[in-house]
Amino acid sequence: MSQFTHFNEQGRAKMVDITNKEVTHRTAIAKTSVLLHKEIYEKIANNDMKKGDVLAVAQVAGVMAAKNTSNWIPMCHPLQLSGVDITFEWEEKEESHYELHINVLVKTKGSTGVEMEALTAASATALTIYDMCKAVDKGIIIGQTYLLEKTGGKSGDFKR
Repeated sequence: MSQFTHFNEQGRAKMVDITNKEVTHRTAIAKTSVLLHKEIYEKIANNDMKKGDVLAVAQVAGVMAAKNTSNWIPMCHPLQLSGVDITFEWEEKEESHYELHINVLVKTKGSTGVEMEALTAASATALTIYDMCKAVDKGIIIGQTYLLEKTGGKSGDFKR
């Protein structure tokens, strides 16, 4: 039997049937980062960007993305999320650069996991930061985006 579950008997794409899956508490933590120049770091830290409070807007964008993941990713199930928490940590790098680490925790009680919601939220958060800061520097780098851990469900827990 194939490990790919998103294909029907004709080999065509389908949404996986989760009707008989057990309802469990599920969480996922995703991470990404944004590398930017000291000038942008200072503008964000001092709330001096022309478009407004960068991190507050990025958090809202991330929450909205998590809630709307099934509209972005074709085979994702629409989920009733019970929580989305997005946090930030700054790290000073060499050569007048700063890296903003973005951490996203998503929770639900349901029949399928929230990994895609966490990854989508992390991506949207980073993209929003880029969008709000690109007038100052278009050379901002969005870093690796990955699942750090997940809990719940038939496949069990995962921790990177």
